[in-house]
Amino acid sequence: MTDADVTAGSEPPVLEAEPAVAARLFGDRIAGARSFANELARRGEELGLIGPLELPRLWTRHILNSALLAPLLHEGATVGDVGSGAGLPGLVLAIARPDVSMTLIEPMERRTDWLRAEADRLELQNITVLRARAEDVADELVLDQVTARAVSALSKLIPLTVPLVRSGGQLILMKGARVDDEVAAARKVILRQRLEDVEVLELGEGVVEETTRVFRATVD
Repeated sequence: MTDADVTAGSEPPVLEAEPAVAARLFGDRIAGARSFANELARRGEELGLIGPLELPRLWTRHILNSALLAPLLHEGATVGDVGSGAGLPGLVLAIARPDVSMTLIEPMERRTDWLRAEADRLELQNITVLRARAEDVADELVLDQVTARAVSALSKLIPLTVPLVRSGGQLILMKGARVDDEVAAARKVILRQRLEDVEVLELGEGVVEETTRVFRATVD
């Protein structure tokens, strides 16, 4: 189905059925994940948070993809999510890890309105939403870990996120299939920013249909 098909009056896409593995990944937090998925499906396109063709893969491509990061977050950590958008991965991680304090950093007003509304609706006490660009709050935040998803190439993203993280903290940046090429292209930036323990992880193999690739590094 193409975008033209949708606008031409064909049947709209249907929300993907919840995969069985979702309950395994979210445990006793699954009700919150279901509620978020349903609300994102209901309002996401209207608010410009997701495209019209994302509903048939909303769980697989977006929610589970984000949830796979949850075990990488340190217990009780302060975590920032740069360019939170619809709340992927930041809001999903706040659902999955109530012990973690999540700061969602997003410059667009309609998206921050959505994030605040969802945090309130889901009664998430571990979320702070900042309407800002990452570079504008670098002097305000000292975080243990920072995440980002579909923001920009590593060569640009690393300099934006490193100033948010304390010495010894981590970058946990979600990337696509060409992450190794991005790492190679960002080699000088990685050296300049003095990142250590640089690695690429593939999460969810044998658990979900679409694995998640993550660039992880320690900030000196």
